[in-house]
Amino acid sequence: MKIAIASDHGGLNLREEIKGLMDEMGIEYEDFGCECEASVDYPDYALPVAEKVAGGEFDKGILICGTGIGMSISANKVKGIRCALVHDVFSAKATREHNDSNILAMGERVIGPGLAREIAKVWLSTDFEGGRHENRVGKITAYETK
Repeated sequence: MKIAIASDHGGLNLREEIKGLMDEMGIEYEDFGCECEASVDYPDYALPVAEKVAGGEFDKGILICGTGIGMSISANKVKGIRCALVHDVFSAKATREHNDSNILAMGERVIGPGLAREIAKVWLSTDFEGGRHENRVGKITAYETK
């Protein structure tokens, strides 16, 4: 599994936590920034990650900003992306099992590092169930190709 990860200035600390988790899990990743504490624009980081995931260069992506909202809105503009904004472990598991989400968004100002690590760990290790959910995800994909 290969992960693309990025944050804006509001998600710097949490991004480092999640990179540490992926190191512990033996997951390959590439960090797409940002590298500053000064205010930056979240689409400048969300869109390249989403394009890399949609293009198949990476299996999944993780995006972090202050709330996760801006990152998730931006990523979901890219065809083929199913970015889920998650702040609890149950939703992390459900969005992989039922929605086959390919990008996880979180907010550093919303959750702490311990919970973020748990969310990311569950999200990274949960497979898509397929079955009845396959048709639903297929409808989203079909809509994108209209």
